[in-house]
Amino acid sequence: MNKKSLLVIPPKLANRLLHAFLRTDLEEEVEGDLEEKFYSDLKSKSVIRSKFNYWFEVFNYIRPFAIRKSRSSHLNQADMYRNYFKIALRNTLKNKVYSFLNISGLSIGMAVTLLIGLWMWNELSFDKKSQENYSTIARIIQNVSNNGEVQTWWTVPYPLAEEIRKNYSDDYDFVVMSSGQNSNSITIQDKKTLHSGVFIEPDAPHLFALTMIAGSRNGLVDQHSVIISQSMAIASFGTEDPINKTMQIGDDMEVKVTGVYKDFPDNSSFQGLDFMAAWELLYNSGVKDIDDPWRPNFTQLFVKLKDNINLEDASLRIKDEKLKHVNAELAKKNPQLFLFPMSKWYLYSEFQNGVNTGGRIQYVWMFGIIGGFILLLACINFMNLCTARSERRAREIGIRKSVGSNRSQLIHQFFSESFFMVFISFTVALLLAQLMLPFFNEVAGKNIVLLWTNPVFWGGCFIFCLFTSLVSGSYPALYLSSFQAVKVLKGTFKIGGNTTFFRRTLVVIQFSVSIVLIIGTLIVHQQIQFAKNRPMGYNSSSLITVFLQNDEIHKQFDALQHELVTSGVALSAAEASSPPTATWSSTSGIKWEGMDTNLSVDFPFMRASHDFGKTIDWEIIQGRDFSRDFPSDSSAVIINEAALKFMELKDPIGATLQWFGEPVQIVGVVNDLVMHSPYEPARPTIFSFSNGSESVLVIKANPDLAASVALKKIEEVYKKFSPSQPFDYQFVDDAYERKFGNEERVGKLATAFASLTIFISCLGIFGLASFVAEQRTKEVGIRKVMGASLFNVWQLISREFVILVVLSCLIAMPIGYYLLKSWLSGFTYRAEISWSVFVLSFIGALSITLVTVSTQAINAALANPVKSLRSE
Repeated sequence: MNKKSLLVIPPKLANRLLHAFLRTDLEEEVEGDLEEKFYSDLKSKSVIRSKFNYWFEVFNYIRPFAIRKSRSSHLNQADMYRNYFKIALRNTLKNKVYSFLNISGLSIGMAVTLLIGLWMWNELSFDKKSQENYSTIARIIQNVSNNGEVQTWWTVPYPLAEEIRKNYSDDYDFVVMSSGQNSNSITIQDKKTLHSGVFIEPDAPHLFALTMIAGSRNGLVDQHSVIISQSMAIASFGTEDPINKTMQIGDDMEVKVTGVYKDFPDNSSFQGLDFMAAWELLYNSGVKDIDDPWRPNFTQLFVKLKDNINLEDASLRIKDEKLKHVNAELAKKNPQLFLFPMSKWYLYSEFQNGVNTGGRIQYVWMFGIIGGFILLLACINFMNLCTARSERRAREIGIRKSVGSNRSQLIHQFFSESFFMVFISFTVALLLAQLMLPFFNEVAGKNIVLLWTNPVFWGGCFIFCLFTSLVSGSYPALYLSSFQAVKVLKGTFKIGGNTTFFRRTLVVIQFSVSIVLIIGTLIVHQQIQFAKNRPMGYNSSSLITVFLQNDEIHKQFDALQHELVTSGVALSAAEASSPPTATWSSTSGIKWEGMDTNLSVDFPFMRASHDFGKTIDWEIIQGRDFSRDFPSDSSAVIINEAALKFMELKDPIGATLQWFGEPVQIVGVVNDLVMHSPYEPARPTIFSFSNGSESVLVIKANPDLAASVALKKIEEVYKKFSPSQPFDYQFVDDAYERKFGNEERVGKLATAFASLTIFISCLGIFGLASFVAEQRTKEVGIRKVMGASLFNVWQLISREFVILVVLSCLIAMPIGYYLLKSWLSGFTYRAEISWSVFVLSFIGALSITLVTVSTQAINAALANPVKSLRSE
């Protein structure tokens, strides 16, 4: 091209035209800013037919007129990055579909990862925020040998506290004994309410470093004192000062409020603890009269280690302290004490055969890995869509390199674009996370909030965005910046097979992760349903338990039962020492004929009145139920099938057992009742006849009445016989359902995460499918002209993605099987992994992919071939 025959271009205009070339809108600038003579002359002298090479000729013509900076001049870094972000914004607005897909995938992935991160932080920081002495607080628990296995008990005999204080004072700053956290009837000015509390020793407020709102940490020195939580103070006394106000615990414990402490947070082992009363009050009300105080294990023992004391060494020193004080019979259990630090109470609470096997920590890491994979899938979408469009950006890269840009500058540019997209996505992610929080909290059973005012949170968010930018932008930046300017500007540059292979690999990774999550979700739900379908051993329908606070009901039980039944509100009623869904007591004093003398046993047991079996509708396998026709039943017991097998009794009915030296006779054998974990085998259990006051009233409501109507009438009858006590009830169905709470939460979260993972993967597939359809527009047009049908075109575009999904399934299925097999091994009563799970996962993944790809394939097939072939 002869430059002398054309116009001389002013330098400023030449610079602007070069920038326009980089923006790929040079034609507009040329037609708008150069005279017609220049444009027509330039066009007429072009001998190169390729439109791309023609504009390259234009670029070479303009370039000499541009103002060149001295090689020694330093680039203005701020202007450079400002330019990068302008280009990123222009590309985002120019390619709306791809930008939408990128931002949608990244924002959803980042929102989910953000929520999972907040949940993990809540779990990992359990007890940390509420406990000033978090790192030095421990609990003394014990391993005991029972029923041929080692069991871990979290409670100890109450005299142990004094022995620890007396013999190991050099190891501990505080040794505090406490009762369990139970619901208690509280009376304030003739108003009775239920509150959760403990009876604890005076050093407890110092040990747990309570934040006192009123009063002091010395408030439990007097045995007739109590300190209450801030929420209880507001609920009970309103705006009045609660200090020195009196209240009554139970029927006869008069106490005075001496302090108000700040409520424990939700992620604390003591959440919901409304009051702390003096231990001496409970001790003097009956505990001191226990014949053998080293036998019952009903107290918790907390200690604070001195700063220079090693926990393992301190554990070894107290190991045999209980063994020194028990009798020969209890010594068979070989109780071994050890310190369990507060840092493990929540996340590492599971023991098997005396060895700590973890606990909730496995779910923390599991969801952490899921969150990482979800973010990775979103980043994969970004990489895929960027590299898929790499041919379109090749000219820009070639021009930049030809005018002096080095590879590091190009890498900075693409990382800047990545950060720009991530920043927009994160802004959307914050909004999504805030909208998703109510649902997430309900499913997870948490009260998590976004920490808008926390600078640490924002610092973490910046690092999170930077990390995501580096991951998502790494391959596009390194790959695109490697293009050779000569090949690009000659028009000989073609996207290599390595890029296609890389994109396919990323798609396989995406769908492999999605399919593993689908398989996991199906298995979790299958395991829950398997346990729910397990025979309970009784009929929980319309069954209600009422928790009694005193013996008023027991004294009038026959009259209460008669009125409930004759009024038609209930079919039956009975008293028991615990609800049908649990056993609150166990006994080690059982012996039978043929028992191994070296065997130590500990059987759960429940006391029950007449009609208990009728009320819960258990099944008598052998013998009979307790009956009013047999006065001798006061010394009779009923055992379950698990106890029969454990004792190996061939003819159990009429057999005599020794219970703490007293003979009792077996009158019946019932089927196993699921009274503990539905995932574990039934334990050997003994049911004895009740001959005293019990703590639970079990009522079989009339199924013909609506639950609300039945409850109202039952409460009216209850209040007639015990007007001073609150009506504290629960449905047995609900209590049993709560046994599945942890697994159901995992199942719901896994379902939500799997759905979002699939959605993110589909966004990427949709973008790639639209790119492939666009790239093969002319091929599709030619095929249609040659007679290809709609199905042929659909098959052409869909085939590649179907192959990738099949390959993903082949990779994901063995991984999913291995992971889920390991998870199921933690349950004794577990479902078997069915082949149908893998078939459903495959069909689901394939169907979702075909639906996603078909939208673009059909659009391409329906396009008019005349338009796509017009330029050929």
